[in-house]
Amino acid sequence: MFDFDGDSGTAAPGPRHLRVHGGTALTGSIDVKTSKNAGVALLCASLLNRGPTVLRRVARIEEVNRILRVLASMGVEHEWLGTEGDLRLQPPERLDLTGIDADAARRTRSIIMFLGPLLHDYHEFELPFAGGCELGDRTVEPHLAALRRFGLSIERSNDCYRTTVKEHVDPPGTIVLTERGDTVTANAIMAAARFPDSTVIRNASCNYQVQDLCFYLEQLGVRIDGVGTTTLTVHGEKDINTPVDYAPAEDPIEAWSLVSAAIVTESEITVRRTPIEFVEIELALAEEMGLAYSRSDEYLAANGRTRLVDLTVHPSPLRAAADKIHPMPFPGLNIDNLPFFALIASCAEGSTMIHDWVYESRAIYLTELNRLGAQVKLLDPHRLHVQGPVKWTGAEVVCPPALRPAVVLLLAMLRAEGTSELRHVDVIHRGYEQLAERLQRLGAEIAPI
Repeated sequence: MFDFDGDSGTAAPGPRHLRVHGGTALTGSIDVKTSKNAGVALLCASLLNRGPTVLRRVARIEEVNRILRVLASMGVEHEWLGTEGDLRLQPPERLDLTGIDADAARRTRSIIMFLGPLLHDYHEFELPFAGGCELGDRTVEPHLAALRRFGLSIERSNDCYRTTVKEHVDPPGTIVLTERGDTVTANAIMAAARFPDSTVIRNASCNYQVQDLCFYLEQLGVRIDGVGTTTLTVHGEKDINTPVDYAPAEDPIEAWSLVSAAIVTESEITVRRTPIEFVEIELALAEEMGLAYSRSDEYLAANGRTRLVDLTVHPSPLRAAADKIHPMPFPGLNIDNLPFFALIASCAEGSTMIHDWVYESRAIYLTELNRLGAQVKLLDPHRLHVQGPVKWTGAEVVCPPALRPAVVLLLAMLRAEGTSELRHVDVIHRGYEQLAERLQRLGAEIAPI
C-alpha cells in the first residue's frame, strides 16, 4: 500500500518509483476526485475575499500543496478539516508579499493567477516566474494584454515578474481575450471581480475550471452573466468580505484517465461522479471507435450546478478513428485528454493521427509508449502517427516531465504483459490523488519500489 500524509494534504515522501505487473483485467467502481485545475484557481481566487473560505473535498495533490505553500508564505492561514479534503483559508488584513516562497511558486504555472487578485490592493509587487510541466514555450502575453486594461504592467527581471498597478484606471468596458485560455480567462475574471463596474470579457473560455470559479464568485456576491458561454459580463464588487463555503466539481481529466484505464485493460469499470458535460466529445469519439458503455441518470455535483453521471465502460474491440484526433477549446475535446487517445489508438485496429497543436513537446513524450511495444511515430513536434493494435510488453521507463504523458505510461503498463517499472513518478502526484493506490483497489498489481 502507499503512504499518505493527511496533515499536509500531500502524498508522503516516496515511493518515487512503481513496479507494475500488467495483463490483468480490472473490476469494480471508482469515484472521480474534485478538479485539480478548479481547485488551484479557487485557491488563487480566495485572495479576493477578506473573509474565510472553506473549500470542500479539495484534491490532495502536489499542485495544491505548492499553492498552499505560496499562500502561507504570504500570511494566509490554512487548515485541513477532517479527512475528506475540506480546507479552510483565512487571509490576513494585509498580505506579506516580500517573502513569497519562490521555490514553490516556480514549480507551478498556477502562480500566474495571483496577478488578477493582487492588482486590486497592491500597487507594486513581484511574483516568481511561473513553472509547471515542461510542455514547450507558453507565452504570458495574453494575460498581460487583458490585465493591462485594469492598470497592470509588468517588467521581467531577476527570474520574476515586477508588477506595477496604476492608481486610477478608466473602466475596462469590453475586453477581447487574444487567447481563449482557461487561466487567461480566470485572471481576467478575478481582475474584474473587484473592479467597481461592469466588465465584458469576450472570447472567454467556458471550460470546467472557469465555470467553477464563476460559481464561487457568485457566492461572494459577484454577479456574472453568461457563465458557460464565451461572453461573460462581470459586475464587480469593490470590497468582498464574505464567509463562503464552496464545493468544486469533479475533475473531467481524471474521469477520462479512469475511463482510459478501463479501455486499455479491456475491463468493466464504473467511473462514478463523472462530469458528463466535459467529456461528451471524448465519449462520442471513443464510441465512434467502437467503445461500448452505459451511463446512469444525471445528478448534480455538490456545487448544485455541474451535471454528473456514473459511466460503466464495457470491454470493446476498437477501430481507428476515421479522422485525425485533435483538441479544441471547450466544448471541443479537452487538450489535457488528448494524450490518452494515443494510448486508446494503440489498442485500436488501424492507424490514427494525433495532432497536439497547443504544446511543442508533449507529442514527443508520448513516443515513450514505444518502450512498451507501441508503434508511435513522431511526424513533427505536434503530430503523431499511431498504429494499432500492438502487443504490449513490460519495460522500465522514466516518467517524462509532463503530467498526462506520465499517466498514459502508467496505464499502458497495466495492459503490458510481464513486469514494468515506472521511475520518478513525482510528476503524477502533482495532479492525481493516490492514483496508484486507487487503481490497486480495482485489482491493478502496482507496488512501490
